[in-house]
Amino acid sequence: MKTFAVYIHVPFCHHKCIYCDFYSIIKFDGIEDYINSLLNEIDYYSTKYRDEYSIKTIFFGGGTPSILSAEQLEGIINHLKHKFQYEKEVEITLEANPGTLSKEKLETLNKTGINRISIGVQSFDDNDLEYLTRIHKAAQAVEMIKNAKDSGFNNISLDLIFNLPKQTKEKWIKNLDIAVSLPINHISCYSLIVEPGTILNKQVLDGKVKINDDDYDADLYELTIEYLNKKEFFQYEVSNFSKDGFQCLHNKYYWEYKDYLGLGPSSHSFMSGYRWNNYTALSLYNKQINNNGQAAINLEKLTDKQKLEEFVLMGLRSTGIDLTRIFEFDNKWFAKNEKIIKLLENEEYLVVEKSKIKLTTKGYSLCDEILLKFNY
Repeated sequence: MKTFAVYIHVPFCHHKCIYCDFYSIIKFDGIEDYINSLLNEIDYYSTKYRDEYSIKTIFFGGGTPSILSAEQLEGIINHLKHKFQYEKEVEITLEANPGTLSKEKLETLNKTGINRISIGVQSFDDNDLEYLTRIHKAAQAVEMIKNAKDSGFNNISLDLIFNLPKQTKEKWIKNLDIAVSLPINHISCYSLIVEPGTILNKQVLDGKVKINDDDYDADLYELTIEYLNKKEFFQYEVSNFSKDGFQCLHNKYYWEYKDYLGLGPSSHSFMSGYRWNNYTALSLYNKQINNNGQAAINLEKLTDKQKLEEFVLMGLRSTGIDLTRIFEFDNKWFAKNEKIIKLLENEEYLVVEKSKIKLTTKGYSLCDEILLKFNY
């Protein structure tokens, strides 16, 4: 029996943050229709995959999934349990905005089956939060993380963004100091990216905001890796750090090139060698589900070369290329790249272990450039 990960996109948000390019809507009157469509989509895919797969992880992403009530989230989880085979231990993650949480809500969420919570802090500096147009204050984020622990959550993650405009190294270190002082065991640290179509992108184009250069960004990134490793948050993917035993299992399904099913508008799937995504607009998603039971577009069967390239990319960006699996895609890949691998190893960009090729801290900061050097 194969296992797979389930991603559920919840598109509702109180407002659109200036840097965000994920699909989200700020009207809540469509929540019930969305949930009905989601349950129907679960029904459709259960008929395809129930006999072959069992669920190992569920991840509610967004948008702001914590806008949904505990009762609504529990209903979705129970429907998945009823329709699919289910592993004995399943990681269930909820992304949450501190501004949508309270101690009472956290206590009810803890009873739904959700056993991992990822809190979108982004910064512990109120000026930065105001610039990013977040709806919470730093003190509220600290309080909600502590409340999550008191409510029974033992697997708590937080998100931070570095390389914000005018962000000094001292200011970034202060963010990390506060983060590691809290009862968390996982941190995601993302460099601020100017995505097309965002408010931030317009600010940059208009000359109202200046983004720090790539060298400064790389310095902050290497500083982050060094700092968090010293605090026993070990890097297992380009942007993710965890204490021992608290790696996000859902993340690992992506990075280890395993099967995952995306549900909800704009979600993406990779199952049995096929890839597709759902319609983005909620109205179109609902319509397709109502007519067809599913809302997939851009269905693609991957070639062996595509699989190999993606397997190498995912492996290098996380815990390394698993050489025991690469033969599933091409039994000559290592021989074709042995000279390049040796050169990169001598330059301390990667290390070769018994069954893995892993990037060093130095290599992580040049991951994209290193990937271009390999032959397929």
